[in-house]
Amino acid sequence: MTEVTAHHGLFKNTDLHVDDTGGTGRPVVLIHGWPLSGEAFKAQIPALEAAGYRVITYDRRGFGRSDKPAKGYTYDTLTEDLHALLEQLDLTDVTLVGFSMGGGEVARYFSKYGEERLRSVVFASAVPPYMMQTQDNPDGPLTKEAAAGMTADLTEDEDSFYDGFTREFFSVNGELKVTENQRQEALALCKQADKKAALACMEAFGSTDFRDDLLKVTVPSLILHGDGDATVPFEGSGQRTHAALLGSDLHVIQGAPHGCNVSHPDEWNEALIAFLAK
Repeated sequence: MTEVTAHHGLFKNTDLHVDDTGGTGRPVVLIHGWPLSGEAFKAQIPALEAAGYRVITYDRRGFGRSDKPAKGYTYDTLTEDLHALLEQLDLTDVTLVGFSMGGGEVARYFSKYGEERLRSVVFASAVPPYMMQTQDNPDGPLTKEAAAGMTADLTEDEDSFYDGFTREFFSVNGELKVTENQRQEALALCKQADKKAALACMEAFGSTDFRDDLLKVTVPSLILHGDGDATVPFEGSGQRTHAALLGSDLHVIQGAPHGCNVSHPDEWNEALIAFLAK
């Protein structure tokens, strides 16, 4: 465990909690989804480490064990945090794996910093290209009404919202695809999130347009998604990202929910490791 200072403030720095397996293997940085933390990848870290990779996870600002500043929850700032991590750990030849909201940092990274430090990228159950359904984005899977409802429900009652959210996160057609204990573990991670950060990041992942960012992705890419994802539906996200990234690899996990890295860890890990070995 270490800390990376993502932002040097006049009165207070913003520090991120980082877990790093170390070693000489090629680095793989796992970027977690909303509103979880790096602990959400506990089923991935041993498999990646056993395959010879150096595995780095971190908690996004406002979540998990990282600092929880009052602001800084746009994708530009969140991507600056990611870049600070790569710089301070002096990581090169990196594979970025962005899960759900984390796919946004992966896409935005190319617009802000290019490919210099990167080898490849993975969009896992990820929100690009653009979640919000608008006149010029009719295939966006998130309506403005649904987004407003989520904001209102989280504002009113965090516990009730997160209980329902984790059920959908791990369910296909209303059937839970993980154990209740696994859902409770995710629920505990949700409750580590700062409410201001959770609301601001909900706005960010719902309303940020990554279509131009995807055009700048210049390294090999994998789209990894469950076909039963009710949170970030494949047809409106992963399928469109695969179409935008010419030559990208696609692995769709049959019968898998949004949280397919937990519900189908063996297939998820095998698909990722096969991609890394290319």
